[in-house]
Amino acid sequence: MKILAKTRFYIGAFTISAIVALIMIPLLFVAPRYRCQVLHYFNALILFLLGGKLEEVGSMDPHAQMFLINHQGIIDIIAMEARSCTGLRWVAKKELFDIPWFGNVLKRSAMISIDRQNKAGLIKLLKDAKETVEEQHRTIAIFPEGTRASGQTLLPFKAGAALIAKKLKLRVQPVVITGSKYLLNEHNRTAHNSTVKIIFLDAVDVDGEDADWYQNIAEKMQETIDKEYQSYKRER
Repeated sequence: MKILAKTRFYIGAFTISAIVALIMIPLLFVAPRYRCQVLHYFNALILFLLGGKLEEVGSMDPHAQMFLINHQGIIDIIAMEARSCTGLRWVAKKELFDIPWFGNVLKRSAMISIDRQNKAGLIKLLKDAKETVEEQHRTIAIFPEGTRASGQTLLPFKAGAALIAKKLKLRVQPVVITGSKYLLNEHNRTAHNSTVKIIFLDAVDVDGEDADWYQNIAEKMQETIDKEYQSYKRER
């Protein structure tokens, strides 16, 4: 069974690479105005081919300007894009934009690049976030942990997302995703059929909240993660 799971991982990784390189990137170059549709339909195809299904709890707030999402791997992004054509603008580290060929998906989709090594990176991030909300009318999608986590416990949230939300007075919605790592586990390189569950928690208007709003969101997300595991044995 372990050999099968390992084999499925490499088949899944190849499937993602092939669809991104041979279909998505060329379409983003020749039909940039259909960016949202390209990302939605072909991520949905990837999820299907990997043996994944989507389940949704709660609802995506149509007025949310930022989603705070727990992060386990690439399936988190694929699942959110596969869910619907919402034009999310993901925040990703600069190194991903520099990857030959595949960085074109981020560039052609006008995602937000953040340079963690540059002190001016936060200023650029704030500027890009303001443009996203006020000019592009897109929703910012960010992983507040800042990196992929392998365990059930959320990593400490980085300050950047809180600063942006507070400065721009955004409406923020926390999102918990479970089951994505079981579908494609980038840590131990295994893959299985899995239902990827997207749980939308209550949105928060940051401007009207007390100083502990960011920590409160982290605690609610952790409570949801713990409940999913205790009740359904679903790992995040």
